Amino acid sequence: MTASAPAVGAVTAVRDAVVVPTLQPGRGPVRAATYLSADPAHVLWGRLPCATDAPVLTVDPGTEVTIDTVSHEGLLEDQGRDPVAFFARHGVDPGDVLADGIALAASDRPRDPHDDGPHVVTGPIAVRGALPGDVLTMTVVEVVPRVGYGVVSNRHGRGALPGELPEGPETVSVFTRLRADGPGSYTLSMPRGAGERTVEFPADPFLGIMGVATATDERAHSVPPGPHGGNVDIRLLTPGAALHLPVQVPGALAYVGDPHFAQGDGEVALTAVEGSLRATIRFDVVPAAVATERFGELTGPLVETPTHLVPTGLDEDLDEAVRACVRNAIALLTARYGFDRAHALAYLSAATDFDISQVVDRVKGVHARIRIAEIA
Repeated sequence: MTASAPAVGAVTAVRDAVVVPTLQPGRGPVRAATYLSADPAHVLWGRLPCATDAPVLTVDPGTEVTIDTVSHEGLLEDQGRDPVAFFARHGVDPGDVLADGIALAASDRPRDPHDDGPHVVTGPIAVRGALPGDVLTMTVVEVVPRVGYGVVSNRHGRGALPGELPEGPETVSVFTRLRADGPGSYTLSMPRGAGERTVEFPADPFLGIMGVATATDERAHSVPPGPHGGNVDIRLLTPGAALHLPVQVPGALAYVGDPHFAQGDGEVALTAVEGSLRATIRFDVVPAAVATERFGELTGPLVETPTHLVPTGLDEDLDEAVRACVRNAIALLTARYGFDRAHALAYLSAATDFDISQVVDRVKGVHARIRIAEIA
């Protein structure tokens, strides 16, 4: 592919506007005692770990790990596979482009742009004692932006309006600026179109990809989510939230990636505001017998926030994804809170919102928000 023309929404004089410090590998605040960089040796690009992959890190249950993640925007072939040049068109100083992203783009790490996904995932991380049948709980402790800018891209044949947008021949990549308003509080500024007018909205950073290895000999594509988690794109996975996943292989072989600064439910353009993050995750193992009492027969991703239980449904057909989410919500209410199926369905209809996580990842995602205070 050839490099695209200067992207829509290019912002000038960015080096004067960026107030979020650039967190180069190993520099700046690292919350946990255990740190995993996004060095090319520690990541996969476009694929997810499987049963035959060796861990790049092994930890005990209960361990917090600070993990660097790298956004794929600026690294891809339709953007020139040269992040320094790509971001320079938006006024970003070379020193504010992440060294690990530069190294990955210049590396020989295998990625087929036609057959593989775009996402960079850090890992896998083995958790000692995790066995198939157990549940791995990945709790988000902290997420910190590594750069002061992000990108939203719309590519041909992708997104919610394929064949309609983008309107020209090139990928459209809209550049956004990130402003720190205080500890853990950020605002994004996005162009409205040509000219200087912008729109500002809150940033709410989270990891789009959190998952465990599949029990296969081949690596799964990074785009469609599944029972392994992966590209679930659920924006509720902010600090304090946890993702529960059924373990498929010994050690679980967990990973994270697809860092976002913000996303609306649906993610209709194709991407959210893609921006690299430094995330601290705690890894816990729930034994199979305890997991059954707590979650029922968990067959896929389950999010838990301080206020909500969030079962999910995944399918290529959005209608089927909704049905799967309803069934999983019923199973959770009957197993954990003693509802019968009829009353579980009635409660879900009366008091629970079912939201579209995303419609752009081949497999559509739906998640339900069940208020814990009402049923505990």
